[in-house]
Amino acid sequence: MNSLQAVDLNLLVAFDAIMAERSVTRAGARIGRTQPAMSAALARLRQLFQDELFVRSPSGLEPTPRALDLAEPIGKSLRHAQEALAFSGVFDPRSSSASFRLGLSEHPAFVLLPKLLAAIRQAAPNISVDVKGFVARERAVEMLDAGEVDAAVGVPVSSSPRILSRLLFEESFVSIVRADHPAARGLDLETFVALDHLLVSPEGDRYGHVDRKLSEFGLRRRLGLTLPQMYAAPAIVAETDLVATLMRGVVEVSDSRARLSIHKPPIELLPVSFALSWHRRNDSHVGQQWFRELIRSVAAAKQDQSEELR
Repeated sequence: MNSLQAVDLNLLVAFDAIMAERSVTRAGARIGRTQPAMSAALARLRQLFQDELFVRSPSGLEPTPRALDLAEPIGKSLRHAQEALAFSGVFDPRSSSASFRLGLSEHPAFVLLPKLLAAIRQAAPNISVDVKGFVARERAVEMLDAGEVDAAVGVPVSSSPRILSRLLFEESFVSIVRADHPAARGLDLETFVALDHLLVSPEGDRYGHVDRKLSEFGLRRRLGLTLPQMYAAPAIVAETDLVATLMRGVVEVSDSRARLSIHKPPIELLPVSFALSWHRRNDSHVGQQWFRELIRSVAAAKQDQSEELR
């Protein structure tokens, strides 16, 4: 590629859509082009950049390293161009029909999303939200870098000059047993270690926060069950002899809460922080500023409510 004059802006629009959708067909639908037109655009892009850019895989088109390098500058340039053409300096949520893309890990999806959608319906009835889930914080960074999401909520991501973030809320830990369990009368450290434990591990590990803290005292616990879904844990504990140490918010919203005995863990555990993260290229976008502020206000209300329940 020798000069900017040789580049068709429509090709960059096609590249950005394919990067976001990982499918030629879905990318075409996203920007209003037919599948043959998108295939032709991809062929021209490959010739332009002298790289395959996207290769087929069982899960869809996977970007090559060259495509990943191009994703941020192309996406940023297109968004700046779009903002320049449409810029008014004002965002009116009542009249906007924007669509925001939000990455959520499991807990924020459960405790924030219902209230967030209710707030959007009230303030901006024509706005839609496309949610993408993730587990590992590295995946959140990948989605922000690739422009797959406008913002993400989960445990704080690694510090980076291109990824901005702010703390939304914290979750402390509680230990639970069923209400009629002998340990319901008092859960001291000796009793705690002697019980069989339920460990929630989305990644499939058999070692967590509790294990790390116990190891400081030269202690180990017995695992009776590991599972990836945290919201199933309270119901399982309510029907078994297991003890589980979970984020308080998971227990508070459980239908099984009345059948549980809730205790402060006999070891000191730091709370889990949840943060809102976004890419620097989106920082000044007035619509996304509004969206991020709405997420912040919903999270603040959630934090206040949780503190009242305690």
